Amino acid sequence: MTLPDLDAEYRQVREECGLLAGATRDWIEVTGPDASEYLQSQVTNETEDLATGSGTYAALLDRKGHLQADMRILRLDDESFLLDTEPAAGPALLKHLGMYKIGRKVEVEGTERSLLSLVGPGSVEVTGLAPGVENDFTEATIAGAECLVVVTANGLDVICAPEAEDAVRTQLEADRAVPVSEAAAEILRVESGRPRFGIDMTEENMPAEAGIVERAVSFTKGCYIGQEPVARLHYKGRPNRHLRGLKLAGPVSPGDPVQLDEKPLGEIGTAVLSPASGRIALAILRKEAEPGSTVSVETGEGPVEAQVVELPFVEGFAT
Repeated sequence: MTLPDLDAEYRQVREECGLLAGATRDWIEVTGPDASEYLQSQVTNETEDLATGSGTYAALLDRKGHLQADMRILRLDDESFLLDTEPAAGPALLKHLGMYKIGRKVEVEGTERSLLSLVGPGSVEVTGLAPGVENDFTEATIAGAECLVVVTANGLDVICAPEAEDAVRTQLEADRAVPVSEAAAEILRVESGRPRFGIDMTEENMPAEAGIVERAVSFTKGCYIGQEPVARLHYKGRPNRHLRGLKLAGPVSPGDPVQLDEKPLGEIGTAVLSPASGRIALAILRKEAEPGSTVSVETGEGPVEAQVVELPFVEGFAT
């Protein structure tokens, strides 16, 4: 069954379980005796203490603390990790990890996987699996294919070999996961206030500006590239820019400038029309855009008024 419109898809992912197929990610395998120590020295979050079957969200930074990529890291066993990242960041991440592994017993290779996302509170009912907290995962056989089933913020991700994707998708649909569009899943992402690399956050931003410090950065682990400026900002400073939510009076587009009293503040990232929250958007804006303030978005059709709000727009799932 395919739902007829976006409102119906939204209700499906908010109240039951939607199936999003075809989402594109770049995949990297990091393997070898030094794999965990190597990743520990490169990314912002803890990897050495990860247990097999668990994962984490992390970022790769440059030496000034600016984002180069964000990623999910899954520990497959003592010497094997699977990373997935946005296509906008994949080539840079693969090149970096391949370049800096010299002298370590570690292999870094791009690989292929297919991703099927179960979105909504009914995801566990579809699979019968509840692996734990976000980024924890379990191995499962679905339609005869070996899969990883990973906990996400809004449901479960099923990772399989590309040649098994059609069979796995057919089985998930038979188990009452209803196909939905990426647009429906994007509404949930924006409502939850989670930025996407290459759209809402870029190489110009530090983790604190993008609002990902709590999820992506460990302040108790050892050194990694970009640690010093990130720690200095965390303990002694305040970001000049912050990830904000905007409630909009009209339609806007990604890249539209945001102003306050004609002063540039930043630009629109992702903008969606939410059945629950109306027209909303994510934007990294200068600190003058405090929650409660009113700003102007300059569009090709003229200015659109917007109210700055704290994130998230919506907490959890509807019940």
